[in-house]
Amino acid sequence: MASLLLFNNLQSPPLSPPHATTFNNTPTATLSFFSKAKPPFILKCSSTSNLTPKMDQEDVEGKEQETFDFEAPLSQVWREIQGMKDWKGLIEPTMNPLLRREIIRYGELAQACYDSFDFDPHSKYCGTCKYHPSHFFHQLNIPHSGYTITRYLYATSNINLPNFFQKSNVASVWSPHANWMGYVAVITDKEHIKHLGRRDILIAWRGTVTYVEWIHDLKDILRPALFSRDQTIKVESGFHDLYTKKEDSCTYCSFSAREQVLSEVKRLLNYYKDEEISITVTGHSLGAALAVLSAYDIAEVRLNVVGDGRERVPVTVFSFAGPRVGNLKFKERCEELGVKVLRVVNVHDVVPTVPGIITNEKFRFQKYIEDALSFPWSYAHVGTEIALDHRESPFVKGNVDLVSAHNLEVHLHLVDGYHGKEKRFCLASKRDIALVNKSCDFLRSEYGVPPHWRQDENKGMVRGGDGRWVLPERPRLEAHPPDMAHHLQLVLDNHLAGQQLETT
Repeated sequence: MASLLLFNNLQSPPLSPPHATTFNNTPTATLSFFSKAKPPFILKCSSTSNLTPKMDQEDVEGKEQETFDFEAPLSQVWREIQGMKDWKGLIEPTMNPLLRREIIRYGELAQACYDSFDFDPHSKYCGTCKYHPSHFFHQLNIPHSGYTITRYLYATSNINLPNFFQKSNVASVWSPHANWMGYVAVITDKEHIKHLGRRDILIAWRGTVTYVEWIHDLKDILRPALFSRDQTIKVESGFHDLYTKKEDSCTYCSFSAREQVLSEVKRLLNYYKDEEISITVTGHSLGAALAVLSAYDIAEVRLNVVGDGRERVPVTVFSFAGPRVGNLKFKERCEELGVKVLRVVNVHDVVPTVPGIITNEKFRFQKYIEDALSFPWSYAHVGTEIALDHRESPFVKGNVDLVSAHNLEVHLHLVDGYHGKEKRFCLASKRDIALVNKSCDFLRSEYGVPPHWRQDENKGMVRGGDGRWVLPERPRLEAHPPDMAHHLQLVLDNHLAGQQLETT
């Protein structure tokens, strides 16, 4: 049985080099990012411990040096930072500074999905990305990434997700069915490749901003993933629908989000087949669920198997405030496939506690209930968890605001100040605390940062030559590259070949 869904009548145009997404045949340029302004505040540390990070490092120096070289550059230890050893010795007893920087870096790449998405129902472009791919990071004031966006991702869905699928209140000019979901990018800058120690393929998924209401609408219904022959591997039906659903009448969703991701990753892996490569997937909230699901899919269909079949491209997920995605069999299969997941959570956030409130990875008899009784609401988190507590930060309000506790910028702030359990909270990179209030109201009032401060100047309106204020037209995005069907066929051929190997 061909277990890859919906790959029918595919044509095979010739292979092409990495293409950037185009608007009206306009090529994109290499993007760059990460220069943060120094915060205009006097930064302070909490008093939860009398130990400084430096003293903590000295306390464990002899023990930790056996497993990880704290002085090594990222290019030499990137596999450990990407989870090759499940981050053992890198989080506790002391947070490794290289890992902290990489978590924040990937978190900012996920945050870019929020900052660029048009949520305004008064806009006729609601549901799209506001920026051309070639200007994406520049418009967001995060240059110098070294990444080139090679395609945007779109999805449609049959499920009801409040505050997630956005539609315009006025006549839509692009699609009544699709929403922009994120992007695929690849490192192209030579200096960044040298710094990272490999060429990184990135998949970033959009989530749900600060809204948490959608999580209560999940029906906890598990369904077989059907990315392999094993029908006992199950995932939450809403996530599966969002990832695999397509709409033939919609140009942007004539291919599912799944097909868009797999074809683009296949194309990039083929083009850079002679290089050291990593695949990194990131997302927040519902985007974190899609990140775990797509990472599992990439490994399950053997997309990351290269060469003679004995070498695997590392697949790593940096997940922020993500819910559980699948059952215990799903978790076990991810581990078998070598998918590494680092989950960053705030202990006061409700989203990571669902689905599976009753039967989950913390329940002693979960395996028995799932196997023997076929319990239909058995869920399990995948990977390694970093549990943060916003009450440890002296900068944020101590109250339990469920919306703010779920916010991605809050999570990145907590990562910057985290040095290990029972360690003093102290900002390592002096990341601007004003970012916490970008889309919420969580900073203490004495810092004078207005809540929900980020918005486009004049909400995107510009004054024309005739003196009238209008929302400028946006160039129409090419929905799918012409060689997409070809690379989907390669994915399917590779997957079927892998199934035959397993059978023999």
